[in-house]
Formats: sequence, C-alpha cells, structure tokens
Amino acid sequence: MTDQKTHDESVATVRQLIGGIKVCMLTTIGEDGNLQSRPMATLESDPDGTLWFFTSTSGMKSEDIRRDKHVNLSYADPDDNRYVSISGTASLVQDKEKERQLWNPLFAVWFPKGADDPELALLRVDIQKAEYWDSPGGKMVLLAGFIKALTTHEKFSPGEHERVQM
Repeated sequence: MTDQKTHDESVATVRQLIGGIKVCMLTTIGEDGNLQSRPMATLESDPDGTLWFFTSTSGMKSEDIRRDKHVNLSYADPDDNRYVSISGTASLVQDKEKERQLWNPLFAVWFPKGADDPELALLRVDIQKAEYWDSPGGKMVLLAGFIKALTTHEKFSPGEHERVQM
C-alpha cells in the first residue's frame, strides 16, 4: 500500500478487524525468556487504540507483565479470513469504576467475588504496531484466486495485508 494511513485511520482499521472476535491469544515473555500464550477475552477497544481485559493481580501472566511489559495479541477469524497480530505494552490497572463498568456476571466464574474481588485487575494493552491479513471476498473468491494462481503460475494474493505503526 502506497498511501500512509493516519494514526486514527490505523486505529479504526484495527478496531474494525478485531471487532466481533471475542477471544485472542495474549503472549508474554516468561521468566525463562520463553514465550507464553493464553486465551483472553477482549472487554473493550478504545478509540485511541487501548485494549482492555480482565486478569488476576497474581499468577504467572501478571508476573510476566510486571517483569516485561511487551506483549503480543493474536486475533483470528478463519471463517471470515481475518487475522490480526498486535504488538504493544501491557500494564496492570486497578480502577474499580472501570472494572464495574466492564463487569459481566459471567466473569464470576473466574472472580467469584464479582467486580469487588480483590484479585480482579484490568489489563491494559497500548498498541504500538499491528499487522493484519484480510480477505473480505469470502471463501469462493479465495478459492478462485488460488486456482488462478495454480493455473497461471502467478503468485497467490489472498487479500489485503498491511503493517501499521500506531
């Protein structure tokens, strides 16, 4: 892509692409330097590019983030051919007002004391970079493009791919 997107346009594109994908994989750097991933439910995506999750104040994930704030979030919707990889910085936030605002009774499975659970914290991720692959034409368009590439010996292009700096 030759045109540079503005920061606001990049944020809007990423928010649109991850919209509706309920669970992502959060990757942190463990104490031993290895990468550790776990599923997380995105609670909110702010217009400025901040993503919010619930987490526990204790545990390996929180320890990893306290030690190294760099994280990656991977979103995938194979049925719609949307894939987004987000690099950013994470921080643990304790804001009871925001926790109550984002609370859903279903989260009581992990936090039995509700929004007032002392183990409950917010995980804030500020996006630094994002990379996405989007093929909005659907599976038939992808299949047709794949077959064309095989028969013409041209490189297959599955759709839009872009890296954006936030």
